[in-house]
Amino acid sequence: MNPNIPQTDRTRVVIVGAGFGGLRLARMLANRREFQVVIINRTNYHEFQPLYYQVATAGLEANSILFPLRAVFGDCENVHIRVTNVTGVRTADKAVDTDLGPIPYDYLVMATGADTNFFGQQNIIEKALPMKSVSEAIALRNRILQNFEDALSVETNDERDGLMDVVVVGGGPTGVELCGTLAEMKRTVLPSDYPELDFEMMQIYLIESGGELLGPMSENSHKKSEAYLRDLGVIVRLNTRVKDFDGKMVYMNDGTTIRSNNLIWAAGVKASPLAGLPAEVIGRGGRVTVNRFNQVQGFTDVFAIGDVAMMAEGDVWPNGHPQIAQPAIQQGKLLGKNLMKLLKSEPMQEFTYKDLGTMATIGRGLAVVDLPFLKFSGVLAWLTWLMVHLMAIVGVKNRLLILINWMWNYLSYDNSLRLIIRQKLPAGNFAHMQERVADTLVVNKQN
Repeated sequence: MNPNIPQTDRTRVVIVGAGFGGLRLARMLANRREFQVVIINRTNYHEFQPLYYQVATAGLEANSILFPLRAVFGDCENVHIRVTNVTGVRTADKAVDTDLGPIPYDYLVMATGADTNFFGQQNIIEKALPMKSVSEAIALRNRILQNFEDALSVETNDERDGLMDVVVVGGGPTGVELCGTLAEMKRTVLPSDYPELDFEMMQIYLIESGGELLGPMSENSHKKSEAYLRDLGVIVRLNTRVKDFDGKMVYMNDGTTIRSNNLIWAAGVKASPLAGLPAEVIGRGGRVTVNRFNQVQGFTDVFAIGDVAMMAEGDVWPNGHPQIAQPAIQQGKLLGKNLMKLLKSEPMQEFTYKDLGTMATIGRGLAVVDLPFLKFSGVLAWLTWLMVHLMAIVGVKNRLLILINWMWNYLSYDNSLRLIIRQKLPAGNFAHMQERVADTLVVNKQN
């Protein structure tokens, strides 16, 4: 196979990854005649990661948080998109190796993000439910809804408890938001869907190894988020670490156990650097060491932005910036400007992270917001969360779909997307497609 990217006299910038950082950079360069932009991504769409949990809990359909890359760059003749896996980089040859073949570059930008970190626990890798992609969120939704269907037919309370009870590991925004939404579903829509089940018996656990929820946020957010979750009936266990899971029992480091078939892992992330980089540039959590211009240590033509980049910024961020959307977006924007400066032989500008704040929603009408100048919680925080996330979505159509869903859910207590949808290949010889899907799953696990 051949990537078939036309050769031109323009400077070729190859961007691996179309997350927040990669997409922002590509948009910066899309209409610049000096550049040829090549975007390499495993899927043909951009994913809005902060709302994965709403797909997993049937609050939003997947297409609401996805945006086709070709719809973004359809009118840009200098942008070329290739949907494929990257197998490595050869910096000496200035080429990226992909399943389609090698793609040469003048400048390479890694915007490969991060994946679930299971901390090497093999049983949890095999049996827990991650949520770091839209496909994993859909799989989680299918699993949760199928469990309630199965719970109608089991014979013992032990089997029913295993199907209905949910254990979420990780007290960051994903874990907190997921537990809050599950608790709301338990109180509202699920009893009407499954009147034969006693949802008073359903338990939702949130396990956090640290001493508070939403660790990087303020003391007010720590206390309010925990209080909100406990009021919703979530069992919060702090200073507790999950050490094993056999598919039916969750084992904690203090010797206690929880009977559940459902362990949702939201406990941490690890970066996904490209294979072929020197070992000395890979730091803690797989992040790639970069300077204040996002250049990978030891290189002038290879950059890393977003979750995969580890940039020390003085005493404020000595261990790198938080692995959230804003640093990626800001780095992508500045790198676009700096690449233009490089072509003009002008000095580049150092990156300085502007912390715009952090927020998390806990349930219907409940959220916590930490802004640089103000910290607040409750209904106003929830409205702020709604507005910020709505405006951050790519595409007017997506914003409208999400707004309609949110308004309907709020007014009716009925998130009507509770559908179990599984992929089924048509009859025939589709072995090559199945092999490709299997290969992709293996690569995702390894990364």
